[in-house]
Amino acid sequence: MSTSKIKTVVEEMVTPFLNSNGFELVDIEYVKEGSNYFLRVFVDKEGGIDIDECGKVSEFLSEELDKNDPVSDAYFLEVSSPGAERPLKKPEDVRKAVGKHVYITTYEPIDGSKEFEGQLTAFDGEQATVKIGKKEHVIPYAKVAGARLAIVF
Repeated sequence: MSTSKIKTVVEEMVTPFLNSNGFELVDIEYVKEGSNYFLRVFVDKEGGIDIDECGKVSEFLSEELDKNDPVSDAYFLEVSSPGAERPLKKPEDVRKAVGKHVYITTYEPIDGSKEFEGQLTAFDGEQATVKIGKKEHVIPYAKVAGARLAIVF
């Protein structure tokens, strides 16, 4: 089964459980590192998620994966928090990040740069506005290669 199909099947398995427990699916990765495969599921909730809650999700998902067996290779299942520099994968993630410090990369230069780190001041679904110092940069969402929360030191 392809990586994208595995991710889709896992998402369909885990989403109802997450929703009923107040958790949110942030991302799913299925990757090979060295000779091992890893299925990583990143979950969160308002105010953050703790290790016991990750364990609860892991137990549920492990049982479902054993029943349905969508992955033919041997793999390690990891369920964790996305961390302080949480990726912003979906438009809704970006919308929730308005007012926070972000790091955005683009596929092509905008205002002479492909990297923007600053305050996300607005997002309307089509464009993100990032304030860096006194200057605001309007970034078309279609040109965003990656986005995540960023820690200010």
